[in-house]
Amino acid sequence: MARNPRDRGGRGGRDEQDNEFADKLVHINRVAKVVKGGRRFGFAALVVVGDQKGRVGFGHGKAREVPEAIRKATEAARRELIRVPLRDARTLHHDTEGRWGAGRVILRSAPAGTGIIAGGPMRAVFEMLGVSDVVAKSLGSSNPYNMVRATVEALKIQENPRGVAARRGKKVSEIVSRRRDGSSAAEASAEAEA
Repeated sequence: MARNPRDRGGRGGRDEQDNEFADKLVHINRVAKVVKGGRRFGFAALVVVGDQKGRVGFGHGKAREVPEAIRKATEAARRELIRVPLRDARTLHHDTEGRWGAGRVILRSAPAGTGIIAGGPMRAVFEMLGVSDVVAKSLGSSNPYNMVRATVEALKIQENPRGVAARRGKKVSEIVSRRRDGSSAAEASAEAEA
């Protein structure tokens, strides 16, 4: 029996990519279109995708069936991945604020053992990003689309000490040693190496 070249089996022949990325469904919205014979239902899905090692993206998909909407959203999220520098592969380098529409979020770095203190849609972004210690607060809209977009906007402006030092023409130890958390020069140089 001849195989269709487009038929790759499974979920579109992306087994190696499926292992690399995890995805989380954040929100499903059902909409109804009233037509002559009754109502036609459609679904919109919001999905967050990440490798849990510093890359994250979100996507939005619409279809008549839920699985198809989720698939479209997942593919859109994989196309929109961003890389976020993490401190000690567990938290953010500095506090930041993000806005999108009426959504406003504040993200703060946290000491080890704090966990992810964030609500709903923001928690999904941090889990897929691979952050294990962060404190986040949503001050504006509770709409999941705005919250996820505001969180991603806040993550886009995260910088690591190495990038700041290169831009300012200084050594990394000079930048890191000025932190308010009281880290010593030895810790600063160890972090600069990471």
